[in-house]
Amino acid sequence: MQAVAEDNARPWTEPGIYTVAPGVYRIPLPLPNDGLRGVNVYALTDGSDLVLIDSGWALEAARQQLSGALKGIGAELGDISQFLVTHVHRDHYTQAVALRREFGGKIALGQQEEASLLASADPDGTPLHAQLAVLRQSGAEPVLDALRKMFGEQAHATEASIWETPDEWLTPGRRSVLPGRDLDVVHTPGHTTGHVVFDDGAGGLMFTGDHVLPHITPSIGFQPKAAELPLRDYLGSLRLVRGMPDRRMLPAHGPVSDSVHQRVDELLDHHEERLSRTAETIVDGATTAYEAALRLGWTRRRRKLGELDAFNQMLAVGETRAHLDLLVYQGKLTAAEEDGIRRYRPASTGDSPA
Repeated sequence: MQAVAEDNARPWTEPGIYTVAPGVYRIPLPLPNDGLRGVNVYALTDGSDLVLIDSGWALEAARQQLSGALKGIGAELGDISQFLVTHVHRDHYTQAVALRREFGGKIALGQQEEASLLASADPDGTPLHAQLAVLRQSGAEPVLDALRKMFGEQAHATEASIWETPDEWLTPGRRSVLPGRDLDVVHTPGHTTGHVVFDDGAGGLMFTGDHVLPHITPSIGFQPKAAELPLRDYLGSLRLVRGMPDRRMLPAHGPVSDSVHQRVDELLDHHEERLSRTAETIVDGATTAYEAALRLGWTRRRRKLGELDAFNQMLAVGETRAHLDLLVYQGKLTAAEEDGIRRYRPASTGDSPA
């Protein structure tokens, strides 16, 4: 397998190693039964040292595909000196842990991911604890029932063993990654609390992780430790990136694109429209995040909530809750707990923001 020039004419998930810029390569890796279809990791090298941005899911198929791709630039898994990870989700972090156990490369992860990682690593914890709590508060018992049928009773102690702590907690600022290549670490909370992007100003590149994706909107606040207002954080992070110089976008899912700014503008417009539509569901009679989610369309095909699998229904209800809570924060809705269910109503004149 040889490195070939980046070519958006071919499917972005096609196995291989693709030259994005001098010393920068994109390597798509497989995901198991995942609607995202694949995840990109990026290899940075000066010809002797090798650094990966994100690592993929700890699967044998992903390990073999990564190994084969690296041979295209004369490298091996054991040559990876460092993993710079955009966030703590499994498809970005866990293969770094597996390869560190075997070869000893160092892992760096955003400092604000520590609480979620430690929660995931707790053998006495409950999988999806934060998400299940949101579903209960959202009156989404049908989704809870569907999740129980999908996952059953998982052995969390085995699950927890994959969540080892990194060698370094990243904080915002510039760092030398390779001789002649510096990256700025930029904290971009929203998708997760500790998400970071890596800005290569000299190369005109930005490794956007899941913060800015070319074809889909990332889930908001899907993590073991819930954020107070993850959508507020996400929109703020989008505006932060929009205020930086434009770059080529190197995303975790999807093809390389010419402009981060263009996609950020589309995402800001999408969420503005989504906030308006979500508020309308409450005006029209919905009172919970679940009821609102039932009235909204999902994916580009505007599918109904019940057409999604249980996992994606959970994400949909959580995202609806994030939009509703931001509307409460903005003073456009009010919310109150009734028998453990969070219920929303339009704000009347005189209501103040929560």
